[in-house]
Amino acid sequence: MRTIGLTGGIGSGKSTVAQMLVAWGAAFVNADLVGHRSYRKGTATYERLIEAFGPEIVGADGEIDRQKLGRRVFADPEDRRRINDIVWPAMAEMMAHDLDELRARGERVAVLEAAILLEAGWQWLVDEVWVVLASPETAVRRLEAAGMEREHAEARIRSQLSNEERVYQADVVIENDGTPVELEARVQSLWEQLQARIVQHAG
Repeated sequence: MRTIGLTGGIGSGKSTVAQMLVAWGAAFVNADLVGHRSYRKGTATYERLIEAFGPEIVGADGEIDRQKLGRRVFADPEDRRRINDIVWPAMAEMMAHDLDELRARGERVAVLEAAILLEAGWQWLVDEVWVVLASPETAVRRLEAAGMEREHAEARIRSQLSNEERVYQADVVIENDGTPVELEARVQSLWEQLQARIVQHAG
């Protein structure tokens, strides 16, 4: 099975690219959903987070209140590092398991969509890294269209890896400053090249 690590900044269009690849036959693992699973009640991560941040991060339903935890760690870089040190390895283990299951099922291609693929050092989980890029101006415009205030959008973009840092670590770069039609043509061409590589490798 060929595994693509799909990443990109907020507003880049990586989720749109993921949807295209899934429509053409790729299996899919979403790191955000794995993240939610990783600290559900009953997991070792759940216990470690409560130990690190206190029982006040638990909501009325007994699960960790992601908004409370998010507000706490967003304000403090040291807290952010602590949560990442707890959650990222647990997520990597779960994603490796999910990918192994897809491999055992006989899938030919799997896409792991992860906004923090590079920051978390998860490249070892995938065969190639595909980065979706949009200029900061384009990303801000898209986020504003989705209802986010410009100041907040700009702050979110500044807090992430730069496009240059992403490109440096990419195997494939998908520029997405144009129209949806241009994006689809670009991704379809990459999908066809990937299929050719798989056939060549199998031969």
